[in-house]
Amino acid sequence: MFEGLFQPMHLLVILVIAMLVFGPKRLGDIGKGLGEGIRSFKKGLADEPPEKKQSGQNTKQAS
Repeated sequence: MFEGLFQPMHLLVILVIAMLVFGPKRLGDIGKGLGEGIRSFKKGLADEPPEKKQSGQNTKQAS
């Protein structure tokens, strides 16, 4: 169903439409904000508290 969805020509058309709607400066700001959000999310996943990791191991050992 989604085999040919992201072909280069489709992505180019989407980029042109986004450029017309948001403008080049705002589009750059949106990309920057999106990148920072993804980076923050990955950092949050990596900084998982040790209690969560240990409690998962303890429940497996108790079973």
